[in-house]
Amino acid sequence: MAQQSIFERYTVTAALPYANGPIHIGHLAGCFIPADIYARYLRSKQRQVLFISGSDEHGVSITIRAKQEGITPQQIVDKYHYLNKQDLEELGISFDIFSRTSSQVHYETASDFFTTLYKKGILIARETEQYYDPAAQQFLADRYIRGTCPKCGYPDAYGDQCEACGTTLSPEELINPRSALSGEKPILKTTKHWYLPLNEYEGWLKHWILETHTDWKSNVYGQCKSWLEQGLQPRAVTRDLDWGVPVPLPEAMHKVLYVWFDAPIGYISATKEWAAQNEQVWEPFWKDSQTKLVHFLGKDNIVFHSIIFPVMLQAHGGFILPDQVPANEFMNLEGQKISTSRNHAVWLHEYLEKFKDKQDVLRYVLCTNAPESKDSDFTWQDFQAKNNNELVATLGNFVNRTLVLIHKYFAGIVPETTSLTKVDQAVIEHMQKAPQAIGEAIERFKFKEAIQKWMDLGRIGNKYLADTEPWHLIKTMPEQVQTILNISLQLTAHIAILGAPFLPFTTRKLADMLLLESLLWDDAGKVDIILPGARINPPQLLFDRIEDEMINQQRSY
Repeated sequence: MAQQSIFERYTVTAALPYANGPIHIGHLAGCFIPADIYARYLRSKQRQVLFISGSDEHGVSITIRAKQEGITPQQIVDKYHYLNKQDLEELGISFDIFSRTSSQVHYETASDFFTTLYKKGILIARETEQYYDPAAQQFLADRYIRGTCPKCGYPDAYGDQCEACGTTLSPEELINPRSALSGEKPILKTTKHWYLPLNEYEGWLKHWILETHTDWKSNVYGQCKSWLEQGLQPRAVTRDLDWGVPVPLPEAMHKVLYVWFDAPIGYISATKEWAAQNEQVWEPFWKDSQTKLVHFLGKDNIVFHSIIFPVMLQAHGGFILPDQVPANEFMNLEGQKISTSRNHAVWLHEYLEKFKDKQDVLRYVLCTNAPESKDSDFTWQDFQAKNNNELVATLGNFVNRTLVLIHKYFAGIVPETTSLTKVDQAVIEHMQKAPQAIGEAIERFKFKEAIQKWMDLGRIGNKYLADTEPWHLIKTMPEQVQTILNISLQLTAHIAILGAPFLPFTTRKLADMLLLESLLWDDAGKVDIILPGARINPPQLLFDRIEDEMINQQRSY
């Protein structure tokens, strides 16, 4: 893996969520929380970072939701863009910009991108037969076609993907296709579209991915390898639809850019928007070889970010390519696949309302149970157990005991260390090793490993206090108690600094108690983060228990 130090800046993207519904825990675990941890970590290392996302506001998912609610597509995207933006901010997802693909900047950027490919002669114009609904009198986008999945037999698969098995499909592959608009069997009708010739880039992709990106996660590398071995085909970049970025050609009336082509360009247009708002230049974040581009996403977006978007960038010219695409698998809920249509999901806006000031509990649970290499399962029982047994009984307990004892025995003044025992030195050694161990795990996108190593600091602290029992030594060996509590306080400071990317609200509260002005990663590893003689604030509980009644209410929904 390339060393962090060779890059001058980092462009970090989180996949654009469709603005056709609220955010749920699958989005958070698969994409937003790992991306935020990574961006916060880089900032704490004082790297130049631009963390981007926004609403994906085009495509059939939007028009379907608009029809269901009896309002316009624009009203739908306005509703969910602002809801999701607000909810993600409240969860502490620290975007530098959360933009939207219905903005004027995006329309111009996407149109210019298409025009560049068109003028370079890269795009192929073809007349093809596509599904058309005579009853509705319109061509059917893939999501308006339903049928039986040829892979798993699921009877209600979409024309572009089977929700049951996750297989990417084309409408022609469906068994017994039907229109989602009228329920009638669609017919084939001739239409003209423009295609990106992915097949012409197959050799380049095989070298670029299979030979130069062997460090990609196995699920990403494996899916790319499978696609490349099957052979690539030209892919349409336009479609017959009224909602979207109009195709900038005179002969393309009532055609828009296909959402898969339009959406990733949204990262670039968002960067332009951010630059304009902050009096910066946008090009270095996309055109400088000293910039590291990292895409965070779920496994259903792997092909778009690791094969198709790189081909778009390569074909256009002048852009850097993604260095890493650390995609996650899916998170299930109580043993079943999350289903928005059946309302089988934990919605972020509802969680934030029911679990006030417990953003970090959700962040912790989803990170410790992240679907990094295989699908994982969220259960309310596990949520409760991780809060009560780990956040409250382990981490919160150690921090509270340390601060209570310093206020009880030393009136809140940080004591000095005297001579060190082997037990003291072992704790110091753990502190000194933690920043590199946790940081390396984050840089390898092993966030579960990283947060477990961070929680180990709380476990080490509890064991240290239990083994040394300063409350028994205070009368006979007060100098030894000074050392024990000083080391415990330094360990508490490490918990604040190294936990900030994971639990930003909790660690900020802890930093305020310790009067730490900054939480820079490179301050960790020191044994004198808080100097003797300094005063600390009285302790406050970082977490509280979640009782059975609250959990049972969630299960009853």
